[in-house]
Amino acid sequence: MRIARYTTGEEPVYGLVDGAGEKIAEVTGDPLYQRIELTGKTTTVDEVRLLAPVIPRSKVIGIGRNYADHAAEMGNEVPDEPLMFLIPNTAVVGPGDPVIIPPITSEVSYEGELAVIIGRICKDIEPEEAKKVIFGYTIANDVTARDLQRGDGQWARAKGIDTFCPLGPWIETDLDPADVAIVTRRDGEVVQDGHSSDMVHGVAALISYASKAFTLLPGDVILTGTPAGVGPVEAGQRVEIDIDAIGTLSNPFVAAE
Repeated sequence: MRIARYTTGEEPVYGLVDGAGEKIAEVTGDPLYQRIELTGKTTTVDEVRLLAPVIPRSKVIGIGRNYADHAAEMGNEVPDEPLMFLIPNTAVVGPGDPVIIPPITSEVSYEGELAVIIGRICKDIEPEEAKKVIFGYTIANDVTARDLQRGDGQWARAKGIDTFCPLGPWIETDLDPADVAIVTRRDGEVVQDGHSSDMVHGVAALISYASKAFTLLPGDVILTGTPAGVGPVEAGQRVEIDIDAIGTLSNPFVAAE
C-alpha cells in the first residue's frame, strides 16, 4: 500500500496511490493514528501537489557511515555501532520542493537514502520486534553542508538546515528493505548506485539501537545511511533518487534570495 500526503490547494489530506503511481483515492484523517477509510474522492497524481508524506512530530534520526564504501570515500572508518544524529523536523520538505542553499555554506552534498517511518510508540525493543513498529518506508535526501560538518565537529547544523531533509514521494507499507536498489541522479546523471543489502547495520538493528536511547513515536523517521557516490550539488541543479518499489524523490536546489 502506498500512502501519499497531498493538497489540491486546500488543507493537506492523505490518499492511497495505485500501483502505477497515477491515481490517488482520498482517505479520512491521518493513517498513522486511525483506520484507513476511503472518502470516495479520487484524483490523479498530476493534478495535486505531493507533500512530505510525514512531518515528524518528534524527530528525524540520521545514521552516519552505514555503508562501508561511503565511509571509505569520505576517509572514515566504519563505526562499531550505529552513528546517530538528530535532524529537526523544520528541515523536512516534500517532493518537488526546492532545497534552499543559504549563504552560511558553500559546499552542499546530496545523499540518497532509504527512510523508515515508525508507526507505534516503542522503547528498548529488540531487532526481532522491529517489524511490528514499522509503518512504512519512503525516500530521503540527507542533504549536508560539508564545510559546516567539518568545522562544527558535530552534524546538527550541517544536516539540519531548513529544507535539507526532502522526503517522499509517498509511504510504501509493503516493502522488504533487505535488498532494494538506491539510485541517485544529479541533472540526469547517475551518481549513486547502491543496494540496501550493503548496509553495515540493517533496518531492524537500527530501530532497536535507536530505541535504546530514544522513545520512538509514531511519525518518527530513521534515515538508514547512504551508499558511495555522494558529491556536490549547486543551485540550479536537480537531484532525483529512485528506490525499488517506492518511486522517485526529485528536488531542485536553489540559492537563498
